[in-house]
Amino acid sequence: MKPNDGRSRVVIEDVKPEIDCGRHAAKRVLGDHVRVTAVMYSDGHDHVAGRLMYKRADERTWRYAPFRELGNDIWEAGFDVDALGPWTYTVQAWVDHFGTWVHDLHKRIDAQEVPGVMDAADGSQAGGAEQNEGVNAVDQNTVAAQQLSGKQPGSNYGSSARPESDVALALRTGAVLLDQASARARDAEARTLKGTASTLRYMAEKNSLYYDFPLSEDCIRLCLEYPDLSFATTYERELPLWVDRERARFSAWYEFFPRSAGAPGVHGTLRDVASQLPEVAKMGFDIVYMPPIHPIGTAYRKGKNNSVKAEPGDVGSPWAIGGSDGGHKAILRELGTFADFAALMEAARANNLEIALDIAFQCAPEHPWVKEHPDWFKIRPDGSIQYAENPPKKYQDIYPINFESSDWRALWKELYSVFAFWIDRGVKVFRVDNPHTKALPFWEWCIAEVRKEHPEVIFLAEAFTRPHVMYGLAKMGYTQSYTYFSWRTEKKELTAYMTEITTAPVNEFFRGNLWPNTPDILPEFLQTGGRPGFAQRAILAATLGANWGVYGPAFELCEHEPAKPGSEEYLNSEKYELRVWDRDDPRSLAPLLTQLNQIRKAHPALQRDDTLHFHNISNDQLIAYSKRLGDDIVLMIVNLDPHNLQTGWTDLDLASLDLPIAGAYEAVDLLSGEIYQWQGTGNYIALDPEKSPAHILVLHPKHLSEMTAGESTED
Repeated sequence: MKPNDGRSRVVIEDVKPEIDCGRHAAKRVLGDHVRVTAVMYSDGHDHVAGRLMYKRADERTWRYAPFRELGNDIWEAGFDVDALGPWTYTVQAWVDHFGTWVHDLHKRIDAQEVPGVMDAADGSQAGGAEQNEGVNAVDQNTVAAQQLSGKQPGSNYGSSARPESDVALALRTGAVLLDQASARARDAEARTLKGTASTLRYMAEKNSLYYDFPLSEDCIRLCLEYPDLSFATTYERELPLWVDRERARFSAWYEFFPRSAGAPGVHGTLRDVASQLPEVAKMGFDIVYMPPIHPIGTAYRKGKNNSVKAEPGDVGSPWAIGGSDGGHKAILRELGTFADFAALMEAARANNLEIALDIAFQCAPEHPWVKEHPDWFKIRPDGSIQYAENPPKKYQDIYPINFESSDWRALWKELYSVFAFWIDRGVKVFRVDNPHTKALPFWEWCIAEVRKEHPEVIFLAEAFTRPHVMYGLAKMGYTQSYTYFSWRTEKKELTAYMTEITTAPVNEFFRGNLWPNTPDILPEFLQTGGRPGFAQRAILAATLGANWGVYGPAFELCEHEPAKPGSEEYLNSEKYELRVWDRDDPRSLAPLLTQLNQIRKAHPALQRDDTLHFHNISNDQLIAYSKRLGDDIVLMIVNLDPHNLQTGWTDLDLASLDLPIAGAYEAVDLLSGEIYQWQGTGNYIALDPEKSPAHILVLHPKHLSEMTAGESTED
């Protein structure tokens, strides 16, 4: 124990946010206000004070923000983050002797007997004006006599001296505290505090019968800026914080296969992809995500519909990476050259889009790593390399990487170099394939290494796995993650799951990205829900989550046929063949996707997840939820039944929306343009999935006097 530890009387507990005792970083976005709470208390009745200490990781000195008490020993403070990358914060607290003194002095002064009031014991006056003047004269004579005799002013002098009052003694105590604060202060502020201390001593020497409170609020604030930290308690941990760019919190992804971007029957190129970017940008997406663009192996190449035998001309799976032209740092010859890739990146910038690459750390048998580093793979007893399998299924076109290799350090460096290679070519967003099948310590190291030079890089984890593993990857540094949204279709499970991932503690480190479909996942709901089902899932994904994405054009064209009953694989899956898409199909949902992205960008409330709030509604086939940011109040009501009209009555939590319980308000449907006049918590809803499966309503308070006779309060 350090010498002062036993005198550090304040206890600090339950600091939030704190992820796994400070093992991992909480996450925020550039410009955020970071709110920190802590429980701080001490023994007895002394006041407690504290400050939040924070800094960027590259700063040497702390910045400070004062805590304020919320009640029940819970305190809060906050700070704004003004730079990307790592930050650190902690909490310091102490017994606030000066604050305690100010509080007690108020009580002492309030308890004084006012001069001129009848004394309760003998019925005499406590002292009129003349009497007070006499007392003061005696006091002055007494002080003078004490000074001549060498006594301290204010001490008792013989039987004729009046004992020093509690207030006078308290003023001397305050003077000592101000002197101590002045020693910690600087220049003019030190002189101000020292002068105030002298004033308190002068007032104490008068030993008056009545005092007014002697300090201004400015003086109190000044003294509190220079606390005595001799016995302060500093929280046992410095807690990490990671700050991302805004795209980490708010993004819309559009995935499509470059090889299907060409003319019918012709392998698409990166130049073809560039020509389609204006259309994607027009739909309002921010990020174009392409499956792996690397050479594809020929050994054990998969044929159409995941056939184990490829026919001549079959293009194979892009995730079987590696061939005679190279591996993860090469481009499939049919797609083009690095000059074509540079042109694609330039076209993306011109359309305010970002290109996301798929990083899949696995190899086809012809990958250069297999020949150069066979010890990076598992060797079976017969000397062959272990291919991927999920018995009895065999995936002989893919070799998994062995993260228990004795050469793991060189393996880690090579894998990291793949990210560095594409970052040097302008890529700032990566979707990582099956990261949960790779060593978690590798991800923690690799992502940290990337971020040392490039804190702006975004990593999306394609991790459809157990919750703790998904959360673990987020803690290791992944910016966003796929979620279970694809399979959550009922009101109860949607409400429970979205509440889990958008509230503390999970939302402190985990950012969900909601996808209704992927090339691997055609959920049963989309197989049977028809076009209304696709529309419903798009609306849910785009409004429940600030981050969302679709695999297109399969999604907007409502591709819904499975490879076989009970399967989530697509019939004629684009993973194994070129596809031709009719983007001009009049039944395309592209207009709806465009509208959803426009609504999201126009309404800040939809650009974050932490204000998601569910509301009661009488029908379980209807789900109601809102997001609010300041005056921007958006309420979504969605019909979860893609086949039938559903009706019900809302029971809105108007307090959470900051709307008057008894007042009227306007509900403007951003999808249809219709305007409803609503009042109170209960309003009638009727949603026909064939017309529109949802309302996206902006709510505006409206005074009753503004309503005209006969206005409807129902849909």
